[in-house]
Amino acid sequence: MAEGYGPDLARVHDEGFGGFARAAAPGLLRLLERAGVRDGLVVDLGCGSGIWAEDLVARGYDVLGVDLSADLLRIARRRAPQARFVEASFLDADLPRCRAVTALGEVLGYALDPRVRRRRRLPLFRRVHAALEPGGVLVFDLAGPGRERTTPRRTWHEGDDWLLCMEAWEDAEARTLTRRITVFAQAGRGWRRSDEEHVVCLHDPEDVLADLAAAGFDARRLRGYGSGWRFPRGWTGFAAVKPRSPRRPAPARGGA
Repeated sequence: MAEGYGPDLARVHDEGFGGFARAAAPGLLRLLERAGVRDGLVVDLGCGSGIWAEDLVARGYDVLGVDLSADLLRIARRRAPQARFVEASFLDADLPRCRAVTALGEVLGYALDPRVRRRRRLPLFRRVHAALEPGGVLVFDLAGPGRERTTPRRTWHEGDDWLLCMEAWEDAEARTLTRRITVFAQAGRGWRRSDEEHVVCLHDPEDVLADLAAAGFDARRLRGYGSGWRFPRGWTGFAAVKPRSPRRPAPARGGA
């Protein structure tokens, strides 16, 4: 098993599954602008192949992208050379002073870093809160219960020189979603196979909102990122603003 987004899956993910980032980008840009974040540094956690970073740079933002996959980052650096990218886990990457932090595509639930399984959201939210300027925004989305079926769902996708097969299922008791992914990539006259298993931790939206409040944010749920992307069942977006005037954080709930 690869550790996560090795060279073949990184390329396939960029070529075949970039639709989410492209569809969400216009709505995300409007969200930032309406919050008063029209310039400055945006930190993108789990930046992937840099599709969102490219849109941010084109709009005039400075961008720091963070991701665990060296292969995804190689693509990101080619796509958005004006941005800066760091290979690290979002759990302990240095967060400089910034205007916004984003984490798109269920990133904060991905257990490529095994520490994510502990579901310790509150320490991360507090770190982001400390890094943001007053009025700064945290925008992210998470998978929750009901995101997938409990019986395995099998699907496949193909490109000109690759085939991806996936089996996905949800474990309601463990509160996890597992995606078992096999990629066949053309290699000369033959085909190369790579296998990965991705585990995504599921988060109850009300618990997430409680932890955001405990970290000092004013937060709300999002039905989508504008009209370009609406979240299906079991997938929730969040927009959290750091108040310009300090206030006492709300008490944390369980799961922090």
